[in-house]
Amino acid sequence: MHGPDKVEQAPREPVHTGRVVAIATIAALGGFLFGYDSSVINGANKAVFYQFQVSDKVMQGFVVAIALLGSAVGAFIGGRLTDKFGRRRVMVLAAVLFLIAGLGQAFPFGTGDFMVWRTVGGFAIGLAAVVSPMYIAEAAPAHLRGRLSSLFQLAIVVGIFATQLINQIIISLTPDGVQKPLMDPTVPPVEANNNLALGLQSWQWMFLCMVLPAVVYWALSLTLPESPRYLVARGQDDEAGKVLQQIYVGDVTTKVGAIKESLAGEHKMHLSDIKGPRAGLLPIVWVGIILATLQQFVGINAVFYYSNLIWGAVGFGENKAFLTSTIISLVNVIFTFVAIGLVDRIGRKPLLLIGSIGMFITLGVLTIVFQTAPACTEALLGTEGCATVADLNTPILSNTGGLVAVLMLNTYVAFFAATWGPIVWVLLGEMFPNKIRAAAMSVA
Repeated sequence: MHGPDKVEQAPREPVHTGRVVAIATIAALGGFLFGYDSSVINGANKAVFYQFQVSDKVMQGFVVAIALLGSAVGAFIGGRLTDKFGRRRVMVLAAVLFLIAGLGQAFPFGTGDFMVWRTVGGFAIGLAAVVSPMYIAEAAPAHLRGRLSSLFQLAIVVGIFATQLINQIIISLTPDGVQKPLMDPTVPPVEANNNLALGLQSWQWMFLCMVLPAVVYWALSLTLPESPRYLVARGQDDEAGKVLQQIYVGDVTTKVGAIKESLAGEHKMHLSDIKGPRAGLLPIVWVGIILATLQQFVGINAVFYYSNLIWGAVGFGENKAFLTSTIISLVNVIFTFVAIGLVDRIGRKPLLLIGSIGMFITLGVLTIVFQTAPACTEALLGTEGCATVADLNTPILSNTGGLVAVLMLNTYVAFFAATWGPIVWVLLGEMFPNKIRAAAMSVA
């Protein structure tokens, strides 16, 4: 694998640190909304299925996953949009789309337009995934770039945690929320309760809560300066110099010259740049694709999209399921900080190996717990863990089994958050040669 396992520290330069951190933090708000919009469906999915009578399991999965289709489209064209219209304008566009998606998902007329708004939100996620890290990397001084670039991944996991926490608060404020079994199809889910503010259902408030951070992101992104690299590429050297003066202390003429020299050695991105003699692509590109694919295939999306339903399927009540999901998302945040602290000390490859072993063990224990637990049968209906026909054939976890399952799933998330979660993004940013980096990253 090309690229260093450990990154040498860049020399320090005198900079306006507060201003630089503020710029990077505002740009990283796109990551917060990325995390929020990705995981809010975890708390609302059952109520949406009940509201619009979506009983087919394949259709249920499509309603949830269609946001990923929008994300793919947004990520694919995001680079072109940033080159044509500028980084700041694309961030403003992403904020507006997050706002529209939040309102649309909160007030859908049916399954069809709900899926449209899910796709719009996914498109915004794709744009944010491209423009925010790009802007931070281009604006940040070299000696701060690694840590400031980590803000985007941190913002994603904080957004996931905020979603779970908000969902938990909404459920706790909903009348009779604790009493309704999560998986009982004969009882409307607590998220469908109409007794909250303005007569809206709980699940609608979960989506509406995305509107506020979207407005904040929109307003603050309007205050950002444009990327100096983009301005130089457009021939606006004077404007680029003014932006660089907000970042660096002293004369910035050499900075503008360095950007121009860097741009002179580049050419317009073409997918043909990454074609190889075998298997259609260069070997290093296949390595990147495999890493990105494995990051998704380890199963983390099932946790943050469906954890409430998973816990409901093994007998957890609604309030307990939401609380458990909130704790899991907090673990995700904490161990992302661990990754930021370890990535340059231990190295990328060792962290990936540690994470793989840890996730293998924890998922193995989870499998044993669920497979060895007795199943709910008709003879057991009405007993704890087997309350209704919806529980038939699901495992009945004892108190010990439930504790082990919660512990193992939290440990699994900890291993992912400290290793495969952020480290793959670091590797994808480092492993490709400059001349193919843009094209290779868009594919991977």
